[in-house]
Amino acid sequence: MRKTAPVKKPLVFEWDTGNKEKNVKKHNVQNTETEEVFVNDPVILPDRTHSQKEERYFAFGVTNKGRKLIVSFTLRGEQQERIRPIMSRDQSKKERAYYQEEKSEVTKEK
Repeated sequence: MRKTAPVKKPLVFEWDTGNKEKNVKKHNVQNTETEEVFVNDPVILPDRTHSQKEERYFAFGVTNKGRKLIVSFTLRGEQQERIRPIMSRDQSKKERAYYQEEKSEVTKEK
C-alpha cells in the first residue's frame, strides 16, 4: 500500500556536501536527477531500518528521462519543509517491480 511522507510544495532541497558528492561518485546519479524523482510523483515509504535518530523515507520514482531511482531522504526544518537526500541509486529489479505495482494501484484508484 502506498504511503506518503509529508513532502511540502514547493520542493526545497537541502544538500549535505558529502552526500551530494557521494551519489555522483558511487552511484553515478546527478543531483538534478535525484530532485526530478520528487517532481515526478514518487511512491514514498518510511525507512524503518534507519529511522532511529530521525525519520527517514524512501522515494521510488523516475527522472525526466525515465531512469528509475530510489532515494533515501529525511525532512528538515521546523515545518519539515526541506528535503535532505541521503542516498540516490538505480532501483534493483525487485524495487522496479514494486514501483510498477504501486504505480498501477494508483492508476486503478483514479
